[in-house]
Amino acid sequence: MAKIVIIDDEPAMVEVIVTLCREKGHQVYPFNQAQKAVEQLDAIQPHVVIADIRMETMSGFDVLRHVREHHRQTAVILITAYASVETAVEAMKMGAYDYVTKPFKIDELQMTVQRALDYQAAVRENVYLRKELKNKYKFENIIGTSPTMQQVYSLISKVADTDSTVLIQGESGTGKELVARGLHFNSNRQHHPFVAINCSALPENLLESELFGHKKGAFTGAVADKRGLFEEANLGTIFLDEVNSMAPQLQTKLLRVLQEREVRRVGDNKSSPVNVRVVGATNEPLLPKLKDGTFREDLYYRLAVIPIEIPALRERLEDVPLLVNHFLQKQAASSGGEPKKIDPKAIDILSHYRYPGNVRELENAIERACALCEDEVILPSDLPPQIVSEVLGNKEESARATLPVGLKLTDFIHQQERTYIEATIEHCGGAREKAAHMLGISLSTMHRKGEANGKVSPVKKKKARR
Repeated sequence: MAKIVIIDDEPAMVEVIVTLCREKGHQVYPFNQAQKAVEQLDAIQPHVVIADIRMETMSGFDVLRHVREHHRQTAVILITAYASVETAVEAMKMGAYDYVTKPFKIDELQMTVQRALDYQAAVRENVYLRKELKNKYKFENIIGTSPTMQQVYSLISKVADTDSTVLIQGESGTGKELVARGLHFNSNRQHHPFVAINCSALPENLLESELFGHKKGAFTGAVADKRGLFEEANLGTIFLDEVNSMAPQLQTKLLRVLQEREVRRVGDNKSSPVNVRVVGATNEPLLPKLKDGTFREDLYYRLAVIPIEIPALRERLEDVPLLVNHFLQKQAASSGGEPKKIDPKAIDILSHYRYPGNVRELENAIERACALCEDEVILPSDLPPQIVSEVLGNKEESARATLPVGLKLTDFIHQQERTYIEATIEHCGGAREKAAHMLGISLSTMHRKGEANGKVSPVKKKKARR
């Protein structure tokens, strides 16, 4: 059911339109005076306004102008008994959704109203999706508070709204495409295409055709002209992932695009201008490839106008708890339920793994854990076995490496007792009686065990706090 405002200074006409709209279940607000209708628009917030063009105090064009200025989500349908091409053109130029002439057929007006409602629904959905898309790729969603990530945030926020070419460097799974999309959707190109391609996914001849397009007959199978991705991304951004894998011939063509800002389709003898921001990405260092001649040095410096280094997850393990929470929220949003909790032991394991697959591997681990979890708390047993075994194996190995091998068993036990007693006294702020109570032994026993196998700890010399 939609809200529809009807404005016409002929009461009989208002009554007819009201009846037609109510037949379709709409909520109708009839007015015989345009000024009164306009004054009520803020309170009504209509989906559609139907107004006669010729009225005594305020014309339908005046109503249309007001709606376009103050209620841009509202569709306006103008009605007149004095149809002319000039009037229709003027109405559409001013932003009217449609134009209906009197006398009109019943189903004609009802269909026009429905089309206007469908159109407005599509507009609202488009606005919502754009907001969601920008929200999804705003920089706050690149998760991490570590110092290395703070440097990344600072750099990308400075260059997002420029046209500078960017080269994003980082291992596979670190989120390079997320950064590229963030750059695009936070720039003045955000309302134009974002086109992404993985340069390692296609053989050289197909990649050339995909990037630059081709003319009909340029090669076997080229049965028609084809626009390349650079042309598809015009006014927007093209993201060249794994640009390090590009063949030398294509490197030369890409360099020309960056220098001349024009592309030439395969088999064509003329070039076409393009206005595209180029964001490249590489999962391996390019400088060694410059030395061995597999990547053009001039292309590298054209691409790396603004280099952005994305750290591997093992270099910022302090961000793991934040990322885990983010992925738990993401899983809950996709399933429509409440986010699952995670056991501290599971978090501890995840925070000590080295992640050869980086953030993507962590996200997959959380998705798996959410699927296998039998209740609302993710346990270590729900995590991928290779992560658990590697972390626990490393911890056991580290513990064995720190054991004082060579001591008699009794001496080792005494040493461990003394260490634990000293730690407990320190935990109690030097209050020895409180520490003895916590340990479940007498003060004299604690003193004897603490001194039996070494010096009195400086902690023991502290006076108890009162």
